[in-house]
Amino acid sequence: MNPKMRTAEGATADSSRVRVGVIGTGAITQVAHLPILAERPDVELMALADMDQRKAEMLSRRFEVPLVMDSDEIVDFDLDAVVVATPNATHEPIAMAALERGKHVFVERPIAISSEGAMRMLRTAEKAGRSLTVGMPHRYRAEAVAIRELVAAGELGELRSVRGSRLMRSSPQAPTWRQSRDLAGGGALVDLGVTVIDLILWLSGYPEVARVSCVLSREGGDIEETASLMFVARDGPAFTVEVGNNFRGTYDSWFTGAIGTKGSVNYPPLTVSKEVGGRPTDVTPRLPRPSGGEDAYTNAYRRQIDEFVWTVKSWGGEDAPEYRLPMCQVELMKLVEAAYRSAAEGREVVLAGP
Repeated sequence: MNPKMRTAEGATADSSRVRVGVIGTGAITQVAHLPILAERPDVELMALADMDQRKAEMLSRRFEVPLVMDSDEIVDFDLDAVVVATPNATHEPIAMAALERGKHVFVERPIAISSEGAMRMLRTAEKAGRSLTVGMPHRYRAEAVAIRELVAAGELGELRSVRGSRLMRSSPQAPTWRQSRDLAGGGALVDLGVTVIDLILWLSGYPEVARVSCVLSREGGDIEETASLMFVARDGPAFTVEVGNNFRGTYDSWFTGAIGTKGSVNYPPLTVSKEVGGRPTDVTPRLPRPSGGEDAYTNAYRRQIDEFVWTVKSWGGEDAPEYRLPMCQVELMKLVEAAYRSAAEGREVVLAGP
């Protein structure tokens, strides 16, 4: 630790505020975590950690965070919660260490790079009596919430097909940890696919997946640039996913859609059609827009961070919100593992019986 930086002895904490440390200062921390947490009057940002200490020091000055530490020091420090936004392979050890020391944890997706790792984290959180939140802001978009409510209410009838895609344009840049299989756990399927798969399963009530087929493509590296997969729920619809992080297009592209026996939905933009009086009718609901000109992406993160902070503040109290460990993330990682196995073996992988 740089002796010129402010030390733990020189920092004071307000016991009425949620004391938070952030580990990892990459793009998502700079765009979402730090700006959103820094402006909350009920949060006290106490410490930052990053392998690039110079960047951490710069951000500590920008967001008025008093301490720059390494990750082990933050885990041991007197905090209520820790945000883990580090390379994927480090999520599990850092989050588990924080949970074991009594911290609530917000970890970026994927929760871990294996289903076994995800289960270990959840068991650790349960044993420690602390919350574990996975960064899935796509669930907090107004459109996604509306679709989930329509599906749950049976407004679309029985789901037959659910689709999701996310295609990101390639951009010249220096290699990062995302190009390392050891650190990232995979390529486009992990980087983009985890988000798309989680969203379409969440919209559908997270049904049990019976079988999966996947095809990957690489262009000279050891991680995939595109992934195409199809999986089928045991008692539900068929799902198709297409993701790529080297898209040769004018704009990034992403899409979510569902077809049911009574209607269909597409997003973005959100359009909902239902059979009314024997005729297809546009029944798209009007939804609130983020206030203050905030974009939908940042607003979704704000909503999830709001929920996380409120969970930490009210933990164990009479007004505590209902909290359940995100066990679905284990199933999500099992599906990702099955997809990789399918691609490697060139066959369909069965996860559950009929």
